[in-house]
Amino acid sequence: MDHGRAAAVSEVFRQLGTPTPGGIVLVADHASNAVPADIDLGIPEHLLHEHIALDIGTEAIAEFLAREYTIPAHIAAVSRLVCDLNREETAPGLVPPESDGHPIPGNFGADREARLARFHRPYHTALEQWLEAARPRLILSLHSFTPRLATSEAARPWEVGVLYNADDRAARIAIPLLAAEGLNVGDNLPYSGRDLNYTMNRHAEAPGRPYLGIELRQDLTNTPEAHARWAALLAKIAQRVASALR
Repeated sequence: MDHGRAAAVSEVFRQLGTPTPGGIVLVADHASNAVPADIDLGIPEHLLHEHIALDIGTEAIAEFLAREYTIPAHIAAVSRLVCDLNREETAPGLVPPESDGHPIPGNFGADREARLARFHRPYHTALEQWLEAARPRLILSLHSFTPRLATSEAARPWEVGVLYNADDRAARIAIPLLAAEGLNVGDNLPYSGRDLNYTMNRHAEAPGRPYLGIELRQDLTNTPEAHARWAALLAKIAQRVASALR
């Protein structure tokens, strides 16, 4: 079975590999910086390659995990600046008018309902159906974070963060495992999953599916060597967590 092949593709998501019931699957909400041709965000091109547009490195790591470690993936295919798929439908930042101090002029007065109907709802409907069919033992939720926000003086020294809301079953297992690898691990840092966790709240916490929310620091996720290294480490940790949850 080719777990790296694209099982399903749309404007808003890609699915790689075929889930096995009782296995591990991966979800990457902010993996893409793609902007549809009919949407003009009104920002300089270089901003599409920075953290405000995507979670740097997550797409390549997710592809590596699907291809080399048979961990199927549901991967966003549109930039968070077009529609933030990890936000509630009513959240102000769903169609962000600014991000980390940068105005997004093309989103001023944007039709939120149109963005919801075109991007947000199809993404989550497909993810819900995929997870229902997959019946996974563990969901790996993959994000990455900038070492320093332009709008904050605070450094973010953690190399990896583990995020969770009310369900910390997988987090409690994973945090010491990651620390044992010599990593500086954030426990609900660099921000709290109790504040920002929409996709996992909806698709994991609500139906009772265990999940491991991972945030990787972006200066450690920007080379092919780093992608391979993180994929190997996350596959090992996720497998250990899934086994411990049995």
